[in-house]
Amino acid sequence: MNYQQTLDYLYTQLPMFQRIGSAAYKANLDNTIALCDLLGNPEKKFKSIHIAGTNGKGSTSHFIASILQSAGLKVGLYTSPHLKDFRERIKINGEMIPEQSVVDFVEKYKTNFEKIQPSFFEMTVGLAFDYFASQNVDIAVIEVGLGGRLDSTNVIAPICSVITNISFDHSAILGNTLQQIAAEKAGIIKPKTPVIIGETQAEIKTVFIEKAKQNNAPIAFADEKWKISNVHPIQQKKPYLAMDVLGLTKTIQLESELLGLYQQKNIPAVLSVMEILNQNGFTISEKNTADGIKNVVTQTGLLGRWQILASNPLTVADTAHNEAGIKELLLQIKQTPHNHLHFILGMVNDKDITTILALLPKNASYYYCKANIPRALNAENLALQAKNLGLSGKIFTSVVEALKAAKSAAKSDDMVLIGGSTFTVAEGI
Repeated sequence: MNYQQTLDYLYTQLPMFQRIGSAAYKANLDNTIALCDLLGNPEKKFKSIHIAGTNGKGSTSHFIASILQSAGLKVGLYTSPHLKDFRERIKINGEMIPEQSVVDFVEKYKTNFEKIQPSFFEMTVGLAFDYFASQNVDIAVIEVGLGGRLDSTNVIAPICSVITNISFDHSAILGNTLQQIAAEKAGIIKPKTPVIIGETQAEIKTVFIEKAKQNNAPIAFADEKWKISNVHPIQQKKPYLAMDVLGLTKTIQLESELLGLYQQKNIPAVLSVMEILNQNGFTISEKNTADGIKNVVTQTGLLGRWQILASNPLTVADTAHNEAGIKELLLQIKQTPHNHLHFILGMVNDKDITTILALLPKNASYYYCKANIPRALNAENLALQAKNLGLSGKIFTSVVEALKAAKSAAKSDDMVLIGGSTFTVAEGI
């Protein structure tokens, strides 16, 4: 098989959560364990950091990987989903896994896959672990796909675990209360392994404390150690987000290529990870940290987080897709100078559509569309639900057509925003 045939096989032979939703979710680790055994347990051959959470885990993973790269390490990075290219999921020092490595892996183990019948995600996790082990990475940053306790990535023994925050998402699988969702995410907490909680949330704090206590795991709430202030955009050769970070003993100034104001919620957890690594045989300097945060996009290739695509009119893509993420996105929009908002909006059918639509500004123009995946919500259905909540707009046959219309209608001082789901963003950037 060539690379395209290999991808076609993966997408058609194996259930893929990103495309079809909860039907692809496996509520146990049996397949992953069987795969790892088949591969010679590659997950035991490299050091790792494990990252879960509802929002921010992707940005946090990329920040950590970028800092470790700045420190001169060979860093594996596993994230999901991808936006433009399947290989975005598996990188070493910002370079995607070679196409031939994907082909070789599938050809070598295809017969065994048909016996084990792994999901798309389980297979991809196996591919990542196998690749990182074969390339002798110094450390790998592993992002949870969904939940934590039963996620396929939850077979690693990391140096530390990180849980960014908890909000409502994938409730049909993870639970209908924050406490239930937190308990699933807390499933990545391992015996005697430090865990960092990115955001202190009073109603679920004890969930993490109790789970850490059961595992004799040191626990720290990052936002109690690091306070972020004076967050503002600055313009150098290109724009950066500047901030002051007050630690227990000093204040440091940081700049980030990621421009979303919500990134200030991710930074404390990132800094806390560096403290733990420095206590475990690594040498990560303040300069490494500052450089890694400043150059995170350049060094890792992260896409879709308040990503500015054009300046006239200002055109932005952001993958926020649940209640908490949309609230952060709306704060960013309010603080960004513009006259009128043109929102290219496409969503998936297993989200809390009504809750999200109710948050959106009624004085914006909406361009309803459907990403080209089975999970995507029909644009006509989306438009009808939006109309019932006082939003007005037009229906388009594709994300590309919606974007074309919005750019045509927008004046130079307007804002064009692509969002609502990762998949809408993927087709718009």
